[in-house]
Amino acid sequence: MNKPELIAALKEQAGISKAKAAKIVEVIFDSMADTLSNGDRVEIRGLCSFYVKKYKSYTGRNPTTGEKVRVKPKKLPFFKVGKELKARVDQ
Repeated sequence: MNKPELIAALKEQAGISKAKAAKIVEVIFDSMADTLSNGDRVEIRGLCSFYVKKYKSYTGRNPTTGEKVRVKPKKLPFFKVGKELKARVDQ
C-alpha cells in the first residue's frame, strides 16, 4: 500500500472527502517525522515503533577506488514491528 492507496482507504472507511483524508494522512506523517527529527520515539501500540539510531563517525572505504574515506556521524530512523502485527502477518 502506498500513500494514495492509504488516502483512498481512509476516504472509503471514514466516509470523508479525499481532501480531508489526504490532510489527515499528511498531519500524521508530518507529526511522526517531526517527532523523529527531534530524536524522540514514535510508538503505535500493537503495530510498530519508530526510533532514531545514532552512528558515530568511522573510516570507510570507497568501493570503486579503494580509497579510505571518513564517514561523518549520522542518525537514521528504524522501524520495529509490534507483537500483534507480527502475529497477524505470520498466520
